[in-house]
Amino acid sequence: MNIVVSVRRAALALLMISTLAACATSSPDVYRREQAMRPQTIQSAVVESVRDVKIEGSQSGIGATSGAVVGGVAGSSVGGRRESIAVGVIGAVVGGVAGNLIERSATTEQGQEITVRLASGQRQVVVQAKGDAPIVPGQEVNLISDGRSTRVVPAGR
Repeated sequence: MNIVVSVRRAALALLMISTLAACATSSPDVYRREQAMRPQTIQSAVVESVRDVKIEGSQSGIGATSGAVVGGVAGSSVGGRRESIAVGVIGAVVGGVAGNLIERSATTEQGQEITVRLASGQRQVVVQAKGDAPIVPGQEVNLISDGRSTRVVPAGR
């Protein structure tokens, strides 16, 4: 296998990694499969403040592992036997680092830190990705919780 084919395969694999990683989100408009058809609690609240934040991307290891494999295979096809081993190891390390960075970058999203006041007077803060419906101070919202995660959505939605 020549180097051009190896590089093309590596690029294709890293593109696939970043595409799959981009599927992860903390959007209030997206539910995980295990949240479907399960009872959730709702609390009414009023938004006190909203602040834009960045939600850090994940590092599941999939990007690093895939990148290391692709980099190792691509590197091992370079040169003779001794060179191919050395370049393969270097390719695996570089591919692992690149795959990790791609996964982290692809899963980073813009979010909001939303401070709300419940009817009881208690205040809560929820961080979530920006959804389709804007959340603004003074707005009536519902906090929907499944016991593990809470999302803020406009009331009456």
